[in-house]
Amino acid sequence: MKYTIPLAAALSAALWQLPAQAADLEVIHWWTSGGEQAAVSVLAKEFDQLGADKWKDSAIAQGENARAVAYQRIFGGTPPGAAQFNTSRQFEELINAGLLQDLSSVADKEQWASFIRPPAIFGPCQKDGKVYCVPVNLHSEQWIWVNRKVYQQAGVTEPTTWQDFLESAPKIKTAGFIPLAQGGQPWQEFLLFRDMLLGMAGKDVWYQVWRDKNADVAGGSAVRKVFETMGELRQYTDQGMAGRNWNDTTNLVITGKAAAQVMGDWARGEFVLAGKQPGEDYDCIPGPSPEPYLTTNGDVFIFPKQKDPAVTQAQFKLASMLVDARVQTLFNNAKGSLPIRDDVDMSLADACIKKGLALLQRPDAIVQGYALFITPDTRGQIEDLLTEYWSTPDMTVDAAQQRFVEIIGDAD
Repeated sequence: MKYTIPLAAALSAALWQLPAQAADLEVIHWWTSGGEQAAVSVLAKEFDQLGADKWKDSAIAQGENARAVAYQRIFGGTPPGAAQFNTSRQFEELINAGLLQDLSSVADKEQWASFIRPPAIFGPCQKDGKVYCVPVNLHSEQWIWVNRKVYQQAGVTEPTTWQDFLESAPKIKTAGFIPLAQGGQPWQEFLLFRDMLLGMAGKDVWYQVWRDKNADVAGGSAVRKVFETMGELRQYTDQGMAGRNWNDTTNLVITGKAAAQVMGDWARGEFVLAGKQPGEDYDCIPGPSPEPYLTTNGDVFIFPKQKDPAVTQAQFKLASMLVDARVQTLFNNAKGSLPIRDDVDMSLADACIKKGLALLQRPDAIVQGYALFITPDTRGQIEDLLTEYWSTPDMTVDAAQQRFVEIIGDAD
C-alpha cells in the first residue's frame, strides 16, 4: 500500500506481517448536521487516501442513539470497525468486558502521551497501562452564540454574565426577537444547566458537585441560584422548541430570528456553513461569565475487537491517522473544535477558535468536563429532572434542587 501520511512507524510488527488485504471500515458516529458532515468528510477522505481500505460511513443522529447502536452491535457480536464516543465514562463497560482493541502498540511508538493535551482528555482512554480509545478533538461547551444585528436592533449590549442576559432579554423580546433559542431535548437542557453552573457558581463548586459529589454543595445557595435563573429563562424562549435539534436551534440565531443560543463550540460549523463571519455577523462569548473557562470535553473513537485481521489492520491505521498533525489541522478547522496537540498549524483559525486556543493556554481557565466524573446512569437521572423542571413552570426551585441533591448524593 502507498501512504500519503507517514503512519507506518506507529503500527506493530505483527500487524505489518498480515497479508495486504483491503477492508471496509465501518465507522459509527453522530455527526449529521451540515457543519459536522463537512468535518467528518475530512476524516473519511484522508483515510481513503491511505490505501485500499475504505471508510464506511454509518451516521446516526444524536449521540445517545449512536452510542446505543454501537453498544448493541458490539455486545451482539457484529461490531463496527470504529465508533464515536465522548471523553467520558461512557465506554468503560466495554473496556471492562475486554471487547475493545488495545491500541498501546500505536500509542507507545507514536508517544501519544507526550502531545495529547490536556492530559485529562487522554485519561478515560487508559486503564491498567493500556490504551483503548483515540481522542480526536477538544470541545468546550461554555459558549453563548449571539447574533450581532439582533442585539443592535434591540438596542442592548451583548451579555458577559447571566445577569446581563436577564436584564437585556425583555428589550429583545419587545423588539420581536426570541431572546434565547433553546432546543427542547434533555441533553440540551442539561447543557444549559451546566453552562450556568460553571459560569455562575465557578470552578470550585463545579468540582465539588461533579467530582466530589458533595450533596451539601449541591443543596447550597450557589446551585439554588442556578435553578432560579434557569426558571427565569423559560419566559424568554419560544413555543416551538419541543424536540428541536440543536442545529435547527442554531439556525434561529443565524437567520436573525433569535438573539442567542447556549451551545458548545461545534455550533461554529453551522455559522461557517452559512457563510457568516465572527465579529461581523455573530459573536462567540465564553460563558457568559466574568471568569471564562474552557471545559475539557471532546470526542474519541473506540475500536471494537474484530475476527477479520484485515479490519484489525485498518483499525490501527485509522487510529494513527486520527492523531496525525496534518489531519488534526484539517479536521479541527472544519469542526470548530480545538486540536488535541499543540504542534499543529492553526493559522487559518477564525476569531472563535482563537478565543478557545487562548483559554487553552491558561491553566487556571481549564476545567475538566463533568462526564469524566459521573456515569451515564447519573447523567440520565439529571436530564430527566431538568427536563421536568424546564417544562413544568409549577415545579418549585426547592423541589428541583432537592431531587438534584439526592441524585448527586447517590451517584457512583
